[in-house]
Amino acid sequence: MRRRPQAHAWRLPIFFLLPFFLVVLIFFVIPVVLTLLVSLTNMSVATGLRGFSWVGLENYHRIAADPSTGQILRNTFLYVAMTLTLFNVGLALVLALATSFLSGRWGGAFRALWLLPRITPSVVYVLMWRYFAAESPYGILNQFFSWLGLPGDRNWLHEAPWPMIIAINGFVGASMGMIIFSAAIRAIPRPQLLAAQLDGASAWATVRYIVLPHLRWPILFVAAYQTLSLLASYEYILLTTNGGPGYYTTEVWALYAFHTALSNYFGNAQFGLGAALAAVLVVIGLVASLVYLKFFQFRKMMDRPKIEVS
Repeated sequence: MRRRPQAHAWRLPIFFLLPFFLVVLIFFVIPVVLTLLVSLTNMSVATGLRGFSWVGLENYHRIAADPSTGQILRNTFLYVAMTLTLFNVGLALVLALATSFLSGRWGGAFRALWLLPRITPSVVYVLMWRYFAAESPYGILNQFFSWLGLPGDRNWLHEAPWPMIIAINGFVGASMGMIIFSAAIRAIPRPQLLAAQLDGASAWATVRYIVLPHLRWPILFVAAYQTLSLLASYEYILLTTNGGPGYYTTEVWALYAFHTALSNYFGNAQFGLGAALAAVLVVIGLVASLVYLKFFQFRKMMDRPKIEVS
């Protein structure tokens, strides 16, 4: 019997992978290449698409020499680290654990309610928070403090912008991790949990030694994905403080790139410098991804289990 050529075995996989390859090529690879090319020019509103010139690494030198770069980097790391640890992973894990041990109906209802901010239009969601943090008589937060007898009739978005921004983003971001962690917890073999109960393990011991080891993959995915998402997101900051109040108080790197390239205060949007800022952000995301893979011991997680039970 004549064997089929080896090349024929690849035809079907290539047929199915080709559409996805084209999508990645058109919507990711080509835009990245164009961004890198534009970052090497002085393209702006003043030069247009034909009057620009190649400037090499001048835009990157401008970023390094800009005195505001350090503050914007610190803002970005603060925003990403606090939102990720407190909400996108921390609160999401707490919510997943709490709702997974409820009955299916009540746990599902709670998760559905928590998803409402994610499906709410961003402008409506931010408007609700602006009223929540406003001065009296509109601010609900100030009314709550007055009921407790605590002083403070202030606009919290101006007085404490970072806690408000982190909370605004966090309550939305926690919903994704909550759903993923809940699904992973439900996938844990039931006999393992029952065996722990029969051995007298406490709830904390069950979570620590059984639940959390099963969640290494989901935690790695949520942490890496949400880090990249937070690095590139500026929507809620734009709608709440627009980088203020004051001089770059809440300006993060992605918002700075947007202001530079598309919303320049002086009317001369600098496409080349904005593209350079975006390229630096891509490098930061790649470094963060490598750190996560190293921290979670990705190679070890990819090893085959030493004992397989059929």
